[in-house]
Formats: sequence, structure tokens, C-alpha cells
Amino acid sequence: MSSSMSSNPFKRVKLDDKVSDKVIGTHSGTFQADEALGVWILRQLPAYRNSKVVRSRDKEVLDKLDIVIDVGGVYDHDSLRYDHHQRGYDERFDEGKEGTDGRCTKLSASGLVYRHYGRDVIKQYYPTLSDESLELAYTKLYDSMLEALDAIDTGVEMVPEGVELLYKDSTGLSSRVSRTNPRWNEVDESTDKPPDADERFDIASKMCGDDFLSVMTRIVESDIPARDFVERALLKRHETDASGEVISLESGGLPWRGHLYDLEKELNVDPLIKFVLYTDQAGMWRIQAVTVEGRGFENRLSLPEEWRGVRDEDLANLAGIPGCTFCHAAGFIGGNKTYEGALEMARVALTKK
Repeated sequence: MSSSMSSNPFKRVKLDDKVSDKVIGTHSGTFQADEALGVWILRQLPAYRNSKVVRSRDKEVLDKLDIVIDVGGVYDHDSLRYDHHQRGYDERFDEGKEGTDGRCTKLSASGLVYRHYGRDVIKQYYPTLSDESLELAYTKLYDSMLEALDAIDTGVEMVPEGVELLYKDSTGLSSRVSRTNPRWNEVDESTDKPPDADERFDIASKMCGDDFLSVMTRIVESDIPARDFVERALLKRHETDASGEVISLESGGLPWRGHLYDLEKELNVDPLIKFVLYTDQAGMWRIQAVTVEGRGFENRLSLPEEWRGVRDEDLANLAGIPGCTFCHAAGFIGGNKTYEGALEMARVALTKK
């Protein structure tokens, strides 16, 4: 590892290409994202780096392997067996967020592997990450990726019973992995035989790993460094505006929403933040409404209804605020040429509660 990498805890390092002599086992037949990702996670660790994978349902074969996931009917960390299909199984990642009924899903094979080895994998790629940042990354990575895979594999519906989905999404990782399985009538033109399922599994496992790395990199190299910026803005909220309901970020484009929700709880913020000010890539000041936690489109307070869909000079005249550039038709975001103008837009919006 180079000195430049070691000096920056948020810079991902490249792993070596060593090959472990240990063997990982999982089931044969149709594969899913949970064991494909679970295998990839294990293969990032020194003990199982690039290990051979044996796919079988034969107990005699599996018993001889060093570590087995998603098959065998046993979950026992001491014996390195990680299945989740057995009767009475109810392992969950943690107790869930405060105020909830706990995690919605049991752990699948990838969840079990991640529970025991996830921190080690993150440390492999970010060896100088602080303990605090490691724990934050570990939980956020589960929330952002692993929980969905667990829920899909264990059959947890995305919406409550009685609510019909408006549309279906087949672009997610689980769907993409499923499509990697050989089709029932598929023939490899080069061999005139069905495709090799083990080769397809390797492709699916790498696909899962690429997604894992992408999510992990965003969390560690973007989300976590942004937390300090959000915390500073939150602590200075009364300097930004006497209401304490507006914050201004030092750097535009940083991910702030999740940190804001967490920090509001940690710092016992009351009243909650209604608007966030920041600059976009062109240098224009934005005012963005904060959504209700857990909701995608419901704002704590939206921009005034009469501003929505109005732009530039028409908006400036309507609002009585110089420099206004736009207000989105949904009322969740607006713009102004100056910081002072954006702040005034927030102040006026606060009077419309």
C-alpha cells in the first residue's frame, strides 16, 4: 500500500491477486443474488482470497469443504456453516432503528456472511478507516444494499398487504442475477450444449461484487466525509437563521439527507430542519425542502404554492425577492442567484406554515 493511500483513510486500496487453497461451498442448481454475493464477500478476505467454489447439494461433498453458505440446513459460525433455510431460523442484522418494530427481514446467506465478515471486507479496502467510520460504513452498506437482497430472498413484500404495486422494477441486482442463470432452452452455439451453470455463477458473483464495491465506495468516499459538513451546518443553524430551521452547506452536491436525519436525533434538534441551502455545479444557490424521514416525496414544509412552476423575473416579482431563478412545480426545490436571496426564500416559506 502506497503512502498516499495510507494517508487518506477514504481512499480504496487494491487487493492482491493471491489465491487461497481453501474451498468455498454453496448449492448447485439455480442461483440467486444472496449466495452469489456471499461468495464474493468471502473471496475478498485473505483466508478465502479468490478461492475455488464448489456448487453441490451432496452432504458428503459439502462436509469436506472449508466454509459453506446457503445450503446444508445449519447456521453455526464456529463450524463456518451459514444456511438460513432451516425451521426456526430467525436471525436479523440488528434490532432496527429506534421507534420501529425491528428489521423487516431475516438474514439470507449474504446477510449472514456480511454480519460476520462485512467489517473485515471494508477494512481490506480501507485499512486506515477509523473505528467510528467503519461502524457507520458497515451499517449504511447493509441499509443501502444487503437488506434489500435479504428481503427479496426471504420473501418480504416491498409494500404492506392490500397495497398494489403501481409498477414493477426488474433492473435491480436480484433480477439481473436471476437473468444470468441459463434459460431452460438455452444452447451455447460454440458447444451445442447448455451453458455451464458454474461459469454463469462466477459471472453473477462478479456482478454482485461490482455493485457492492460501487455502493461501498460511495458510502466511504462520499457519504461519510460529508457527515462533518452536515454536522457543522447543523450546529451553526441559529447563525444561519434565527428560526433554527434552515442550514447552509459549505459545499454543494454533498450527500446530506441521511446524515441530517441521524444528527437531528443525536443532537436532539427541535424544531427540525425545513430547508437546506447549497450551491449547484453552476454556482447558483439552491433551496431544498427536507422530506419527512422515510418518505420519498412528502416534505416537512414545501415552498409556497404560488411560487411553484414560476421562473426568473416573474418569480422574483411574485416573491418580492431579487435574483429568484425558479421554483419546481412540486415545491421541493428552488433557486436564487445569491445566498442572501436563497435564505430570504427560506424565511418567507417558513411564514407559510
